[in-house]
Amino acid sequence: MSSAPPQPRPALRRSLGVVDGVAIAASSTAATTSIAIGMGTIATIVGLQAPALLLLAFLPVLGIALAYARLNRSEPNCGNGYTWVGRSLGPWPGFLTGWVTLVGSVIFCAYTSAIMGSVVLAFANKAGLRSLAGIALDPTSTGVCTAVGLVVLLALTALAVTGVRSATRFQFALLVFEYAVLLGFCGWALVTGDHAVSLSWFNPFEISSGTAFAQGMVLAVFFFWGWDAAFSVTEETKDPGDAARGGLIALFAMLGLFLFASVAFQREMSLAELVRNGPQALGYLGEKLAAEPWATLPLIALMFSAVASVQATLIPTARGLLAMGRDRTMGPLWTRVHPRYGTPAAGTVVVMSVAAGIAVLAFAIPKLSDMLLAAVNAIGLIVALYYGLTALACAVRFRAARHEGPREALLAVIVPALSGLVLLGLGAYLGYSYLTMSDHFELSPDNGWFMFSLPAVIVLAGLVMAAVAKYVRRSSYFTTGRGTDAEALTLPMDRTPV
Repeated sequence: MSSAPPQPRPALRRSLGVVDGVAIAASSTAATTSIAIGMGTIATIVGLQAPALLLLAFLPVLGIALAYARLNRSEPNCGNGYTWVGRSLGPWPGFLTGWVTLVGSVIFCAYTSAIMGSVVLAFANKAGLRSLAGIALDPTSTGVCTAVGLVVLLALTALAVTGVRSATRFQFALLVFEYAVLLGFCGWALVTGDHAVSLSWFNPFEISSGTAFAQGMVLAVFFFWGWDAAFSVTEETKDPGDAARGGLIALFAMLGLFLFASVAFQREMSLAELVRNGPQALGYLGEKLAAEPWATLPLIALMFSAVASVQATLIPTARGLLAMGRDRTMGPLWTRVHPRYGTPAAGTVVVMSVAAGIAVLAFAIPKLSDMLLAAVNAIGLIVALYYGLTALACAVRFRAARHEGPREALLAVIVPALSGLVLLGLGAYLGYSYLTMSDHFELSPDNGWFMFSLPAVIVLAGLVMAAVAKYVRRSSYFTTGRGTDAEALTLPMDRTPV
């Protein structure tokens, strides 16, 4: 009696249907956080034109999503952009894509810990507790907020280590509450707000300057960041098309939610109120619309959103490092997979530790709203960089499709190329504006040299790490530009039933 041919081993534990859950939960919880901290932040830059920029930013982001979907069908890999760009544009831009993606995620975890701490302190203030052991429990202080938020990071790391499925179930439980609160309060604001909806809100030409437009667009692109989480767990699904479906569903859901919330916020709050409240705008909206205890519900929703956003970020970040580790562009630590849970547990713990260290460095910017603006700006620029490179990689890889008819040429080459060039052009213009707007360096989001230095240091560090991978680790990735196949390693959990 002959035995069946051996089946290829999975690189990570496969979970039917989990990708849609990861994508929608990750992006939706991130969307709540973006709305909470972003509406006031973007108002400081573009005034009341946030709806216009959200619509404009969606167009290149949709082009990027189509590029991700096509590349994923061709080569599913948890390293996604790092693998795809390396193969199509070369190993140096490929490594840089992977590097800035990971660093952006770590910075996101770092500053979101401060948001979690801020909400905890706001709860404490509502309960009458305004100081502890002589320390003022100020929800606008970067230092105190971060210290409290780091405690929450420890618990989230433990949950991320236990696996994608448990993390997804947890996120959906939070998501139901977040959506109910956010849609309820924003819907009420939309109906009862004192400020009439104006067509000028949807007119980008009302923005005061090219620099403000570029910075606002980069921030709006950052708002959508998170839909691509599904593509980091494609090796854990039976059909790579699940990732594309989950990512696109999440992206369109985010657009609807952002437009709904931005109009609702501006119906209820004046520009001065949005700017003054900044990252506390969602809590302020609750106080305007309801009495206690109902006014506290938006704060609880923001807390749940920040918690789930950090968790959803830890999962794809550790998987991206796993892809780089198995190529020896990063160290062997990142390839260690937990024998029981089938997750890159060691990498997840290290990512959290690095995020905690970056959060401590943020103490140098004492005002929370200033720290958040600087962090979001840095992430927005590097998100534009790696999205742009990945879209160009799609256009280059499938350039032969231009001979297969107008539809294929449009979807495979023209749309990805234009989307990538738009984002890279915005980033370059904004970087030039930062370099020319100041004549000295200062730790402030109003200082151009400081705002330029953050993404510049990230990119330079990536080039240094690429040189180490090429000349010290002698990674074959820098010879071929191709990522290691997902099945190339026999991982510990391959010895257990799946």
